[in-house]
Amino acid sequence: MTGYRRNFIAGGSFFFTVNLAERRLRLLTQHIDELRNAFRETRRRHPFTIDAMVVLPDHLHAVWTLPEGDADFATRWRLIKSAFSRSLPDGERISDSRAARGERGIWQRRYWEHTIRDQSDFARHVDYIHINPVKHGLVPQVREWPYSSFHRMVRLGIYPEDWAGDVGDQGGEFGERP
Repeated sequence: MTGYRRNFIAGGSFFFTVNLAERRLRLLTQHIDELRNAFRETRRRHPFTIDAMVVLPDHLHAVWTLPEGDADFATRWRLIKSAFSRSLPDGERISDSRAARGERGIWQRRYWEHTIRDQSDFARHVDYIHINPVKHGLVPQVREWPYSSFHRMVRLGIYPEDWAGDVGDQGGEFGERP
């Protein structure tokens, strides 16, 4: 077991990657309304700002900023995952260890978290979020993926609608290891 420790910074901004347990499934986009409801329900009880987010079929990326004096992103993720899981019918494969704990088998138990260090780090992670559907070959242009905060940022004037151009213009590398 690694000695990884999460970096809980009250009022901080964080980048997250959260995956389904079975990456071949498309539950997140097939059940986007249920996922949105899980986020809405959690934010109502435990407020936070979603600075940027993209939902892909089998995983999602997000940048959140927590309220001043609050560092508890772990509870928020637990609530989002459990609310989404409860909204889906039973039937997924469940390992013996999960069954023994009464858990569903929808999400990977853990998630990736990175503490945003500064404005440049924030901008890089937001760009990474928005280019992700192109990187995964789901669409040729960022603006074509419907489950992204990119559209809100275009409306706010943060990004031009044609940001990042066409996938052919990018060379295929977007800051992630092959």
